[in-house]
Amino acid sequence: MSLHIELADHIDRSFGARLPQPVEHKQDALVVHLENGVMLTVRYAANDAYSLRWTCGDAELGIDTAPLHRELATFPNHLHDAAGNLHPDPLTRPEDSPAKNLVRVIEALIADPMLERYRG
Repeated sequence: MSLHIELADHIDRSFGARLPQPVEHKQDALVVHLENGVMLTVRYAANDAYSLRWTCGDAELGIDTAPLHRELATFPNHLHDAAGNLHPDPLTRPEDSPAKNLVRVIEALIADPMLERYRG
């Protein structure tokens, strides 16, 4: 079974009653619509190589593991905020399972889509 199919099943089991529609399967991604209007796009190339992008109204944010920002304490994973600024990633850990990371991200996005509480 592919990782994206497994993750979609896990999201449905964990959050299905709170999602306005089923997880969408795209060619290389999953799209998850949350109850608060957030749309999360999930791309996993490997357990430690991922891109999680979401929109909240006109704002676009994301967490990814592109190995570009060595100055951040959570290198290689990092958060792009709505203004385009970089921050250490407060939610995911490349050593954690993709399912565990996604549950943590979805719970945080339901509570605080802009992740303001994590950015001080």
